[in-house]
Amino acid sequence: MKQTAKQQMDMAPSADRQFVTALARGLDVLRAFQPGESLLANRDIADRTGLPRPTVSRLTHTLTRLGYLVYEPDREKYRLGSAVLSLGYAVLANMELRNIARPYLQEIADYTRSACALGDAQGLQMIYVESYRGKTAPFTLGLGVGSSIPMPTTAMGRAYLAGLPDEARKRMLAQLADHHGRDWKKMRIGVEAALADYTKTGFVLSIADWQLEINSVGVPIVLQDSNRVMAINCGGAASVLSVEFLRNEVGPRLIAARNQIEAASRR
Repeated sequence: MKQTAKQQMDMAPSADRQFVTALARGLDVLRAFQPGESLLANRDIADRTGLPRPTVSRLTHTLTRLGYLVYEPDREKYRLGSAVLSLGYAVLANMELRNIARPYLQEIADYTRSACALGDAQGLQMIYVESYRGKTAPFTLGLGVGSSIPMPTTAMGRAYLAGLPDEARKRMLAQLADHHGRDWKKMRIGVEAALADYTKTGFVLSIADWQLEINSVGVPIVLQDSNRVMAINCGGAASVLSVEFLRNEVGPRLIAARNQIEAASRR
């Protein structure tokens, strides 16, 4: 008979002095999440792992602090966080969404002579899941898979915030305010302006807000099968990506790409 994960862990210390039970139990909590399931409560995880509820509570708290889980207070449940991706980016080679997004974003990157990217939230930052450089781009930021960028000052981060449900956005903004302290007052102005822009145009901008001479535009992607929010952006040198070009040409193209990506992901 196949042993349960808890039975394997309980036996391991006596058989292997190098075995770290606490680490194994933390990984077992992450493995409790199955395909097609986005949210689990502590009791669900305890049932699946065979671990005591108090132990599960401590593990989920720790994993949340580290970004491997995200707590949804309105449902009192957890979902996997983007930090899980950092455990092994080689796995991303098989991520379907990356394959779907590649031709659309590469086309925009080539057209704008800049760079496009697909990203996800990790804690209070955005993490690059994939990046696409224009074939004749004179300059890029050198960001690749696994790179992290700020959420409140970048187009990718602002697009992610725009795509969140209202209550989730409020919670995220509150966390950002607490984290950034005095700097948040200025950041909030940019975020609010971007959210207002999104309501009007369907995309957000970051004009030299993250780095001087760097302009970018972004839109959220909402995966309906999981209600997961991600974001795509296009950014580069201000000399190449003027505000007018971003508003009149790139933003609409990014929206069209997002619509095609979302539609293809549902097939």
